[in-house]
Amino acid sequence: MLDATCPLVSKVHAQGKRYVTRGRTLILIGHAGHPEVEGTMGQVGAPVHLVSTVEDVAQLELPDDAAVAYVTQTTLSVDDTRGVITALEARFSDLEGPDVSDICYATQHRQSAVRELCEAVDLLLVVGSRNSSNSNRLREIGVEHGVPSHLIADGSELNPAWLHGVKTIGLTAGASAPEELVLSVIESLRRHGDIEVEQMDGVREDIEFRLPPELRTPAARKTVPSSAG
Repeated sequence: MLDATCPLVSKVHAQGKRYVTRGRTLILIGHAGHPEVEGTMGQVGAPVHLVSTVEDVAQLELPDDAAVAYVTQTTLSVDDTRGVITALEARFSDLEGPDVSDICYATQHRQSAVRELCEAVDLLLVVGSRNSSNSNRLREIGVEHGVPSHLIADGSELNPAWLHGVKTIGLTAGASAPEELVLSVIESLRRHGDIEVEQMDGVREDIEFRLPPELRTPAARKTVPSSAG
């Protein structure tokens, strides 16, 4: 059996365990029910307080001088967590937490790109699963910019009614969405008329993770491009 856990998520697990070993009460910034959140809470081996909003921080039943530490769901962006971290810092006098670089870089890059994309499109399509926090957040960013925005799993969920009067469509995907699902949306769009595909310039994601030891054969002793999420 191979451990396919994202290295960034594994790092959060290790951080949480380390904080607990030091006697700190652990706070997890994330969304209830998300698979990564459930996994992190199960891996730490101690009670974990889950917060998603600034209001959640105020409702924590912990003394303000308690020795606490926080970790974050990796598929939240710096923008998503900044307010909650600020609230934690304001409330607790003895607080530790990781550097923001532990948040999934792909999530932050996509959110920044979608904000730029929304300035030039009439419709935003986000490819991702319904339970994907970062995919839902991309759709929300589109809505915040006044652009009709829809989250779809693949091309089969494209509604032709969305295309009426639309000249320019923005297409993006959650951090873990396979490229083949994005391509299926493009093919579905082509069935409704001629389209011209143009790719925006963005931050190049070239971070690489090592293969699991079990796969490091003499012919494959190399790193592989990361699959974020």
